[in-house]
Amino acid sequence: MCGIVGYAGEKKTIPILIDGLKRLEYRGYDSAGLAVISKERRLEVRKSPGRVSELEATLKDMPETGNRIGIAHTRWATHGEPTKENAHPHIDCTGNIALVHNGIIENYEALRTYLEERGHTFISKTDTEVVAHLIEEFLKEKGTTFLDAFIKAIQHIKGSYAIVAISVLEPDTIYASHLSSPLVIGQGEGENFLASDASPFLGKASEVLYPPEDEVVVITKDEIKLFDLNKNKRDPVFEKLEGTLESIQKGSYSHFMLKEIHEQPERIRDAMRGRLLLREGDAKLGGLEPIWGDIVNAKRIIISACGTSWHAGLVGKYMLEEIARVHTDVEYASELRYRNPVFEKGDVLFVISQSGETADTLATLREAKSKGVTVAGIVNTVGSTIAREAGVGVYIHAGPEIGVASTKAFTSQVSILALITLAIGRAKYITQEKGVVIAEAMNALPEKVGRALGAEDEIKSIARDFKNSKNFLYLGRGANFPTALEGALKLKEISYIHAEGYPAAEMKHGPIALIDENMPVVFVAPQDGIYEKVLSNIEEVRARKGKVIAIANEGDDRIKSLADYIIRVPRTLGWLGPIVNVAPLQLLAYYLALERGCPIDQPRNLAKSVTVE
Repeated sequence: MCGIVGYAGEKKTIPILIDGLKRLEYRGYDSAGLAVISKERRLEVRKSPGRVSELEATLKDMPETGNRIGIAHTRWATHGEPTKENAHPHIDCTGNIALVHNGIIENYEALRTYLEERGHTFISKTDTEVVAHLIEEFLKEKGTTFLDAFIKAIQHIKGSYAIVAISVLEPDTIYASHLSSPLVIGQGEGENFLASDASPFLGKASEVLYPPEDEVVVITKDEIKLFDLNKNKRDPVFEKLEGTLESIQKGSYSHFMLKEIHEQPERIRDAMRGRLLLREGDAKLGGLEPIWGDIVNAKRIIISACGTSWHAGLVGKYMLEEIARVHTDVEYASELRYRNPVFEKGDVLFVISQSGETADTLATLREAKSKGVTVAGIVNTVGSTIAREAGVGVYIHAGPEIGVASTKAFTSQVSILALITLAIGRAKYITQEKGVVIAEAMNALPEKVGRALGAEDEIKSIARDFKNSKNFLYLGRGANFPTALEGALKLKEISYIHAEGYPAAEMKHGPIALIDENMPVVFVAPQDGIYEKVLSNIEEVRARKGKVIAIANEGDDRIKSLADYIIRVPRTLGWLGPIVNVAPLQLLAYYLALERGCPIDQPRNLAKSVTVE
């Protein structure tokens, strides 16, 4: 859950590293640091707790002329507090080696004891520092090259890692390897890059390499070499770098989160483009064709994910069971991987991850594949580990999501699940006539989400009224129960207000004890098949003087006498409702956080890509 940047070239290294760190800061922002090798073959290291801007302020006296390579890191702390000593890069005892790492080294305590017995002195409390000292220790062996020592160190560690090292012994070369943690190589003209994802070299590199796990990449400004752990040379396979610099910039928006909320109509359209067949009333997902027979005939579909992606999967359960009539289980990946789950013949597992690198979700995928389960991925990031290892699946085409609190990825994920639902339903039960009705409703979703986002002024006013609230309750029924969960999660993530999401009918089985005149209660209350039941639940809150904020359909007059505040959204098919109804909940979280002065794009303790357990 850290961001790594590396550069080899003739340009000024430090500005390139800092720019790369800023583009990766959503991956971690507890501390930051960088290391370059000067023309005098001296290792120059700067580190700072806090944001990248705080590191940047320490660089005024750092020599720039002659630097040809450098590495940098922005950290989300796992082992050791976010202090200067624990920030990366870490160096060895000789001061010749600098190293950065993303992941967790599970056997670091044993390695540290081994190294301390051999005279090594440690400065930090991190797991990472042992790797720098391991390389130093192995370099003492006669005839050992840096590549030899780097490979031997990799072979001695257990856990997940992306490790990048430089040394004054080879001042023009960067060494890197990864396992269960992302690493991407960018190839330019007379310069080469590496990073945790491609964003640091968008607009700079033309091609990318996704190196295989447990292999070593050796990078200079002119060359990118690939070796296995036996030092056999491999042929790197490069791909065209997709994406634009504009896609990772805020433009006219004050925050990435606000930009990404407003991008949703177009991103939903992108998710469905070429896949939704209006005339046929059907959907076609080319990435699932190799296993489509297994999906259509599945006795059970299992969806596994974490966080917001789990909420999307829960919406998918309502869709798949109601429309496609297939039994569906939704599992937290962090729990499923440590159970002894019962997989049966005929099961199909979908794993969902925005980054495609989520450690728990990746582990679940591997466990299911090892037991012969048919697996598919639903991911956003092209070339990600889950995308590669699943082998089949669907890209959601949401574009880079920089804000730590996921927004457009959620609606794009649900849109893909809706396409899968329609396609299975058409293959089994749904007539073309009914399929056309569903397809037309799906095709109208981008416009309806755009209309829902038009309630921004009302939402700003609500945020001003409730900015000092300490608790919120979010309630919904049917497919809008996970919508309520997602609304509550967004509020917790970025405003630091405690919030809970519940099925509306469950409120009276406990949470109703919390309701008084100080408790704002957000109801997702569209005019669907259980609308009357939700109105009854609203009455229960009103009887206890709770403040009711209702997400209600345009033209719904009955809600006026029941709600203190109303946010209007267009009506759609009930099981598609979450795609529309979540938009104002995202805006409510955003504007409450804004009123409270919170760091919206980089909330405390969080990171975008959760690559550790």
